This record gives sequence, C-alpha cells and structure tokens, in this order.
Amino acid sequence: MKLHNIGSSFDAFLIEEGALEDATAVAIKRVIVKQIAQAMKKQKMSKTSLAEKMHTSRASLNRLLDENDASLTLTTLASAAAALGKKIKIELVPT
Repeated sequence: MKLHNIGSSFDAFLIEEGALEDATAVAIKRVIVKQIAQAMKKQKMSKTSLAEKMHTSRASLNRLLDENDASLTLTTLASAAAALGKKIKIELVPT
C-alpha cells in the first residue's frame, strides 16, 4: 500500500487498485446467499429439495450458494427466489 492511501477511504483504495467492481459484486453475492440460506432454514428446505424445485442440479445450487463466486445470472436468481416463494427486487441507488 502506498503511503498516500493512509487516511483515505477503503472505496478510494479499491478504485485505485481497480478492484471496486469485483469487491462490490462479491459483497452483493454474499448478501444474496445469506438471504437464500435464511429462507431455506426458515422453510426447513435442504439443498437437494431446493435444487429439485429449481429444476437444476445440486452442483449448480452449490455454485449459486458459493459466496466467493460472483457469477450469477438473473435467471438462476429468479428460479431460486420462486422456489422459495420469494420475489426479487433489484434497484439502482445513487453513489
């Protein structure tokens, strides 16, 4: 880390390092995974049963639930939400 980063914001550091978008994507994915896991726990739903309701494999579901894998399609997310009786709400907010 360069000395001029001391005292600056973490976002500024990530921007300088070219990592802000990746860090943001991973953070969003972690929130989504936590919400899916909470819904599964509340409904006492196993990974296998959720995968069946989504008409996908357990391996695909494991990729969806991998917090560090930021790749996620809206189709997969919509399928998981529907299988849990949920809807998706996505919005853009000012920075």
